[in-house]
Amino acid sequence: MTDVFEEVEEEIRSERLKRLARTWLPVVGGILAIALVAALAWWGWQSFQTSQANKASVAYQRGLESLQSGDTAGAETAFAEAEKAGNGAYKSLALQQRAGIAVQANRIPDAIRLFDEAAKAESDPILADAARYKAALLLMDNGGTLADLETRLAPLTEEDRPMRPFAQEALGLARLQFNKPAEAREQFVLLTLGQDVPDSVRQRAQAAVSIIDAGLAPGIAPIVAAQALVPPAAPTAPVGPDGQPIDPRALEAAQAQAQAQAQGAN
Repeated sequence: MTDVFEEVEEEIRSERLKRLARTWLPVVGGILAIALVAALAWWGWQSFQTSQANKASVAYQRGLESLQSGDTAGAETAFAEAEKAGNGAYKSLALQQRAGIAVQANRIPDAIRLFDEAAKAESDPILADAARYKAALLLMDNGGTLADLETRLAPLTEEDRPMRPFAQEALGLARLQFNKPAEAREQFVLLTLGQDVPDSVRQRAQAAVSIIDAGLAPGIAPIVAAQALVPPAAPTAPVGPDGQPIDPRALEAAQAQAQAQAQGAN
């Protein structure tokens, strides 16, 4: 009798396993298929990104070489190619180079637009804030209102922004330009007391405070206006807050490492 019961139980277990297999095997198979497709899609996307970055790198280098040889038309074409092929970093750098060419040709509205596009193309503040800062400087020298300049520069003066001391200095100069010495002095004092402020910026801030305290601030506006008449310098490779040229591949590597560290922390 015991053997009969065991045989019945074995049959029931076998039937349950069959039902479970019929129910869950398609689900498990679907999940594995989705995972495989996702992995292949990720690999394909990574390969495409690498290929595009290589194309952008070649085009960007060709643009730099054209600039050095004085071929601005060839440089413009090469940077436009890098802009279309590249990821955020290369696109931002290429747009900034095109903006520099526009400045050299005295196409200031085009240059400001290109710098604004460069800021939107890359989320990393090292590149994005540099582009915003350059656009603000151009606007300062070419008829921008104080409200426009404050809107552009104030966010760059926040803690941990890479262009902070330079943006503070520009904001102070803008307020001097529009005859607001008290507000300008506040910015310059912050620079004289702040940490991680380059010595050259600190010295200029100290000189500006002395000028304001001596009552000579009204003479700043004509100086700024005269600077706008100086012929633009030839465009050069964009540099970071440390004054060193920005290497797109080094920036990409730093971004990838930061992303990996963030994922590891999670």
